[in-house]
Amino acid sequence: MVPGPRGAPPRRGDVAARPGSGPAAPRARPPHGEESATNADPTGSWSLVVPLKPLALAKSRLAGAAGPRVRPRLALAFAQDTVAAALACGAVRDVSVVTDDPVAALTLGALGARIVPDGPATGLNAALAHGARAVRARRPGAPVATLNADLPALRPAELSLVLAVAAQFPRAFLPDAAEIGTTLLSAAPGVELRPAFGGASRRRHLLSGAVEIRLDGVRSVRQDVDTADDLRAAVDLGVGPRTAERWAVDVRAAGGAGG
Repeated sequence: MVPGPRGAPPRRGDVAARPGSGPAAPRARPPHGEESATNADPTGSWSLVVPLKPLALAKSRLAGAAGPRVRPRLALAFAQDTVAAALACGAVRDVSVVTDDPVAALTLGALGARIVPDGPATGLNAALAHGARAVRARRPGAPVATLNADLPALRPAELSLVLAVAAQFPRAFLPDAAEIGTTLLSAAPGVELRPAFGGASRRRHLLSGAVEIRLDGVRSVRQDVDTADDLRAAVDLGVGPRTAERWAVDVRAAGGAGG
């Protein structure tokens, strides 16, 4: 149930929930190539901002599952599957990736993402605010949402459900699977994003007045990957083709992540 009367501003700490139980998350992805990396629906209104640090520095907490040469490949695969699924979501008009990594920029740009150089280069929240400003300069009336780059099991239909609820509030966020962090933060047209990512960002976003989105059946939008356990959980959900390949070739074959 969405708290408060329709149209009333959310109160600090309000929680948004979709009536009833949502669809159970499927455990298998479609065959490779069936999910388009472009959005064929011209009515999609959301602009997403996806941050990605230099690949050589990414996913250090996966050290127990993957070596230093494998982690950059995994980070890129996660981002590819995330961006492809986001662009296939009917509610999404475009995806901007904030990165200074040349390989990531070339690869994700080929999928259809807009590349925004990380001008501030002073951390995650500065990069997200910079990306949101770039979007608003191009689309002043756009609703904007951040999306983590490490959601390799992301499904377009589940992202649509989350964005439909987010659209009802000036600012809203989705907690991660661990209920500690955040995987998506949204801002309505004309509303400042005010990202507060890192560590216990769920609490910080609540305290900032953003509405917490509580939905069943959107596990793929919440399952980010920071640790070996996270990676196993994402694989169990059903990851996209690039992550599936990296899992088979680089991780499981080497005996990592319990493979």
